Amino acid sequence: MFATAARWAAKKGKPKMAPIELTTAPEQAQSITRTIFDVVKEHGPLTISDVWEHVKDVGLRGLTSKRQMKIMLRWMREKQKLRLICDHDGPHKQFLYTTWFTNPKNAPQRPKRELNREQPKP
Repeated sequence: MFATAARWAAKKGKPKMAPIELTTAPEQAQSITRTIFDVVKEHGPLTISDVWEHVKDVGLRGLTSKRQMKIMLRWMREKQKLRLICDHDGPHKQFLYTTWFTNPKNAPQRPKRELNREQPKP
């Protein structure tokens, strides 16, 4: 019992995360977030790479890198413009961004990853 109490006391708490502050101009941040929101709303639950592909197709000028887009997505989650859901099938997890108005049960299902198994030759 003493060992359990010692382990419990030795644990560090979760660090408090400071709010994300965007470095872009407010007008530019607004246009970027509006575009990302429209992409996620139109194409349903998307992974980060899917969002990046759609944003590149739109041709948004203010977004220069995928890293900047990830920061914007994190900021949008903090402001509750988007939410992150976990779609897992066994050990495989997939984190999808969606709007707050999309019911994940009614959302179009994403194709599951195919397992590359070699089939026995006859």
